[in-house]
Amino acid sequence: MRRAPTRRLVTALLALSTLVPLTLASSAAQAAPPRATFTAVDPHADPHADDCPPHGLDPALVARLNKAIEATRKEAGVPGVTVGLWMPGKGSYIRSTGIAEKGTRAPMKPDLNMRIGSETKTFTATAVLELVDRGLVGLDKPIAAYLHGVPDGRHITVRQLLEMRSGLFSYSADADFVHTLLSDPTRPFTPQELLDYAFRHPNVFAPGAEFQYSNTNYILLGLLVEKIGRMPLADFIHEHVTKPAHMEHTLFPKGAEFPSPHAHGYTNQTLTGAIADTTNWNPSWGWAAGAMISDLHDLRKWAKVVATGTLLSRATQAEREKFIPVPNFDGAGYGLGLFTTHGWIGHNGSLPGYESVTMYLPEQKATMVILLNTDILHDGFEPSTLIAKAVTSIVTPKNVYELPAEG
Repeated sequence: MRRAPTRRLVTALLALSTLVPLTLASSAAQAAPPRATFTAVDPHADPHADDCPPHGLDPALVARLNKAIEATRKEAGVPGVTVGLWMPGKGSYIRSTGIAEKGTRAPMKPDLNMRIGSETKTFTATAVLELVDRGLVGLDKPIAAYLHGVPDGRHITVRQLLEMRSGLFSYSADADFVHTLLSDPTRPFTPQELLDYAFRHPNVFAPGAEFQYSNTNYILLGLLVEKIGRMPLADFIHEHVTKPAHMEHTLFPKGAEFPSPHAHGYTNQTLTGAIADTTNWNPSWGWAAGAMISDLHDLRKWAKVVATGTLLSRATQAEREKFIPVPNFDGAGYGLGLFTTHGWIGHNGSLPGYESVTMYLPEQKATMVILLNTDILHDGFEPSTLIAKAVTSIVTPKNVYELPAEG
């Protein structure tokens, strides 16, 4: 659920396809990548978490997964990808394949830090919902009760911002914003600058009338956390979200910092359409909607925390999981900073150069995390969606991860 500078800055069901993706041949034409690395057991996680057996999946299943992941990676022109699966009663699986950097051809590895794009929304939403649990924020109160200057803010509720039904124009769909960002992707943006791009457009629809993915919603929610939580958003998320979730390698960066080790990211979201290395691009343009960094092992923890409501009251988690159907796509719905697709609950992320998927399947208590270092579409689909579909078609054929194509 994602996207847009042009087509996808961050994560969106709303897409602007003004940059044309390069052909598969241009993104895949490179020397043979290093051999895939495979780890049967997650060495950094509690082997008893989720009652997941401390051993690998059935060898025949592993062989099918290896083949499917590698075939999909090559077909989609993905430089490198890491896939993690934890399935109670069946075992664990971690596979990294391809390259983390085109220049040195360093291999992709399971312990690399990655930018996670719109998965940031799950952390921002959790922070807001913790304030709801404390009685400091009302889900159905208008945002104007907390923040001034929001167009039609007297009628847009906090709930509608969380569930993408505010009607506010997404700043990442503004042509001037896209040009400014891509002209100098290392420059910082302030939250107010982002809102200025959004608020010069009329609202798209009346509050609550429709569903439309808008990054503007989450910039406002970040400012709400800062005002009511009385500290910077990065500090609040660290103290009240990632720290209690025991996520030691998850960061809300203040600028372009990117802890090592990390993979390099590659995009064709540039002014010319040429592929660029985005590793040092400043993610401040995504802020509360898409700036965060994490790794495979932390996201494994987060998948269950966010899907089961570990940090929230049962009542608030129940509100979070009131999923609104995604238009024109059966089996998918969006809740309060969380989505579901065919039984899986979680979120995906995309920003130039990086994509991620972090999902939990309550029916089987299974966890899936996918991290890759490109956002270049293949036949209109996010590469992360293609890999997640290939994986789930094998391990959970009755619960296949699917999202619609862009455009």
